[in-house]
Amino acid sequence: MPEAESAAVWTTDLAGLPPPRRGKVRDVYDLGETLLLVATDRLSAYDHVLRPAIPGKGKVLTQLSSYWFERLGGVVPNHLLATDPADFPAAARRHAALLAGRAVLVRKAAVVPFECVARGYLAGSGFREYRQRGKVCGIELPPGLELASALPSPIFTPATKATEGHDENVDYETFARGVAAAVQEDGGAAAMSQTPIAARLRRLTLTLYERAAAWAAERDLILADTKFEFGLLPAGAGDDTGRRLLLVDEALTPDSSRYWDVAHWRPGEEPASFDKQFVRNWLDSSGWDHQSPPPELPPDVVAGTRDRYVEAFRRLTGREPDL
Repeated sequence: MPEAESAAVWTTDLAGLPPPRRGKVRDVYDLGETLLLVATDRLSAYDHVLRPAIPGKGKVLTQLSSYWFERLGGVVPNHLLATDPADFPAAARRHAALLAGRAVLVRKAAVVPFECVARGYLAGSGFREYRQRGKVCGIELPPGLELASALPSPIFTPATKATEGHDENVDYETFARGVAAAVQEDGGAAAMSQTPIAARLRRLTLTLYERAAAWAAERDLILADTKFEFGLLPAGAGDDTGRRLLLVDEALTPDSSRYWDVAHWRPGEEPASFDKQFVRNWLDSSGWDHQSPPPELPPDVVAGTRDRYVEAFRRLTGREPDL
């Protein structure tokens, strides 16, 4: 395995560019008609950003997302414009050594204010909701399912996209109303086509999930669930609604998905994973109350997290990430 970077990238401040908007993981630079997305090595769990950072994590996220954007480009267009710093605007090219492998130039889009989640297995908030209600996001499920059980067929389980606090699972009707309101507020009142945008998002989410899950299965990985984000280009951008849907943010990374080792998957047991469930499990066992500032990750958890992200990349792409 390639050696880790000498130091993790916690934050960026790129001279010559406007101050970034900082998310939990990404620093976003507004360049006017485009955005520069820089994936740092920060890691979040349970709505907290943890310390220390995971060396190289941002590069794994960026390169794996770019891989999936290219692979799934025939299903839905995406926001990528450039992945090589040599193709970035001049002010960003000055920082090529830092940005290589961890930054992309993307087109702007009005982000749909929901996480579009597909689940093929029962885990996380879906499993907790099932235990309480026997359903997930209003979808009735068979009785007797366990943690990590395969679902009869993949389901679409949208969630609010919270800027602070927890995302909340919602039923499809709430999702559809929210999407329609967001489109109209953003100037898309002309409206929806024969196929409402909410229905198109559900169909796209499940199609992307099914294609990615089949690819992962050929590489001895179970894609248990994943979340996508979509954006809308302005009216007149070319589809039958007068708008155009794009896949944005990240795609099918260990930050946004659950990947399990098929060889160690057993319903009713916590699966061996290649995502940040490893960190969540450590936090749960640490005695942390999930409210106060989280404990610092010990070196073995940092190394174990990095190893899992790199292994997911290696299995899915058949190559090593450029770290």
